[in-house]
Amino acid sequence: MGSPQRQKLIDEHRACIDDMKGVAGCCILRTERPGSAIGAHGGIHEHKDLANVLVRMRAMNPGAHGGKLVSICLEPDKAWRIGRLSGVRGVPPEFVDNRIFDDENEIQHAIFLLRLDQYPATDGMPEDFHEGWKRHDDNWAVT
Repeated sequence: MGSPQRQKLIDEHRACIDDMKGVAGCCILRTERPGSAIGAHGGIHEHKDLANVLVRMRAMNPGAHGGKLVSICLEPDKAWRIGRLSGVRGVPPEFVDNRIFDDENEIQHAIFLLRLDQYPATDGMPEDFHEGWKRHDDNWAVT
């Protein structure tokens, strides 16, 4: 992905994060006014590239590209840190740095930026496809 396209994704993600401050959860949408959940537009509704990138990031195998990045709550509604999943069941995540976030949406934007750097530009090509976390060799019951 070229840098103008990358910057467009970052700018739209940032605008959505800013619009959703004060709204429970983290939605990548713009609203009629910041802090409102009314009049959703922009974000994943109007920017299909952003929607596709987010779906790809969220669907990633936990151990892919060094480990999936996640938000770890230290204190409910007060403190979060970024962790990295190992991709191995039972192995706890490790913190990626010393930053502590006091806003749930801010940590989501930080994770988005780290993921953009983490995944290769060719990620998502057909040769990278696999059946997902319920593969037949993954100890899940298959009917």
